[in-house]
Amino acid sequence: MEYATGRIGRVFTVRIDSGDDLILELIKLAELERIESAVFVLIGALKEAKLVTGPKESIIPPEPVWSGFDDAHEIMGIGDIFLMEGKPKIHLHAGAGRGDNVKLGCLRGESEVFMVVEAFVFELEGFSARRITDQEQGFAPVAFEQVLDMK
Repeated sequence: MEYATGRIGRVFTVRIDSGDDLILELIKLAELERIESAVFVLIGALKEAKLVTGPKESIIPPEPVWSGFDDAHEIMGIGDIFLMEGKPKIHLHAGAGRGDNVKLGCLRGESEVFMVVEAFVFELEGFSARRITDQEQGFAPVAFEQVLDMK
């Protein structure tokens, strides 16, 4: 285990509108506001999305199981933002439901908003962390760099 201690910086309340791509809008916010580290929660609805709902087998590196939907689903999710190769990388896990059909997974690729998604983004300060690709594991875990002044 590795960890860093920090504090909450700026807090953003964000409305993402119907037809927008959820992940792209979160990236735009991070770029516009120069957010390097954050955690966020969101609620709303998506018209369509693709999710990874687990590995095909319990081996590393994993081969993803893909799922998705192309009809409106209510969603709630939690995720983070860290830089990867100098650009914001969104890691978002969400539950999506319509009627009795519920999916839970990691949203990847296109994710079109239906009606609205409201996101609450909490910037993290006081430490430096980045996503660095690990070829052996098959993903990019968070890696901590030199700890900054914690005033």
